[in-house]
Amino acid sequence: MGKLIRSAIVMLLLMTVITGVAYPLVVTGVAQVLFPSQANGSLIDREGKPIGSTLIGQSFDDPKYFWGRPSATSPQPNNALSSSGSNLGPTNPALTDAVKQRIEALRAADPTNTAAVPVDLVTASGSGLDPEISPAAAAYQVARVAKVRGLSTSQVQAMVAMATTGRQFGMLGEPRVNVLKLNLALDGR
Repeated sequence: MGKLIRSAIVMLLLMTVITGVAYPLVVTGVAQVLFPSQANGSLIDREGKPIGSTLIGQSFDDPKYFWGRPSATSPQPNNALSSSGSNLGPTNPALTDAVKQRIEALRAADPTNTAAVPVDLVTASGSGLDPEISPAAAAYQVARVAKVRGLSTSQVQAMVAMATTGRQFGMLGEPRVNVLKLNLALDGR
């Protein structure tokens, strides 16, 4: 029995070193060499200071910016430490009320826009941290952003088109627009 326990303890220690120390170090090293930007959070720097990540949504509420998806994280929006969906089902009154409030906020920001509000502007993603919106959600906001910034809608539409990423490998996922990159491009005009 003693040999069996000693073998089990040795195996536990060996597997702990392999899976708890060696494997994470190898994976981290490979990621740092092959994918340094992604391994370090895909940060965007301005003047040497990080201002955001292309992988985590940012909160924008100024009418001159494109707005992203609502965040379901707490205690503050887009909190990467508490990534989660809202877990509210389609028949939940709390979800219905939240969607109504978000639609009212979008209508108040652009009262002349009578188009249907794209669903991704009023519902959180599964992680609550989605940095991207659909091209339809960006198109919904073009007139507001153009008006506030004193640009033509065609100029803003061209910037949205440049910020739109197609399907991965031409077939996976849906086209999408990274909100932070688009807003930085607008600021850089």
